[in-house]
Amino acid sequence: MKRLHRLTAILVKLQSKKIVQASELADKFEVSLRTIYRDMQALTDAGVPIGAEAGTGYFLVDGYSLPPVMFTEKEANALLTASKIIKTNNDQSLIDAYHEAIDKVIAVLKTSQKQKLELLDQRVFTYNRRAAHPSNTLSVIQQAITDFRVLEISYTNMNKEASKRRIEPLGVYFTNNTWIVIAYCKLRKDYREFRTDRIESLVECHEIFTSQRFTLEDYYNRRLQQYRTNNSSS
Repeated sequence: MKRLHRLTAILVKLQSKKIVQASELADKFEVSLRTIYRDMQALTDAGVPIGAEAGTGYFLVDGYSLPPVMFTEKEANALLTASKIIKTNNDQSLIDAYHEAIDKVIAVLKTSQKQKLELLDQRVFTYNRRAAHPSNTLSVIQQAITDFRVLEISYTNMNKEASKRRIEPLGVYFTNNTWIVIAYCKLRKDYREFRTDRIESLVECHEIFTSQRFTLEDYYNRRLQQYRTNNSSS
């Protein structure tokens, strides 16, 4: 990769994350740490306000923003293809949000790129049987995860039993064409998983829950440990 392209890519990376480590950049661009240090100095000399914390990484000073990013044809093609795949998922809110994002991408493309993308749009096809009961709540759930906002849901379980739950959403995952939300259930006072296609209604509450240390890796490690414990005792 030419240095100019690498410097531009580093700027995009800095704007996309709060902190970026030099080792992460070195691995991404397959260069030495010394090269990354020189690149950072070059950006600083060019007037880009880059801050650094020893042992932590680099960051852009608040208030600085990049000019609109231009996409390469391969990047635009990848985004278009991803939109086709997303169409096959079972949550309409995700489909709508992604297509709004794609429209913004197309808006900054050159006319020749737009024409090529229109052609590709007609030549790329994905198929997946649509869910019998698609959901439309994923976007709200994702926002609640980052805002630490309690949600009240009307939920029907696999036995067709309906209940109302107040939950603290912590994460989501996609499996078997279904989105699952992992949450702390205030009714059960424990972690529970809820299929979004079984959420009949959802209300965002004013209540904010306390941020807690949560990772999907830790969660599944606990589940695996519980599974092993239950099997060993049976």
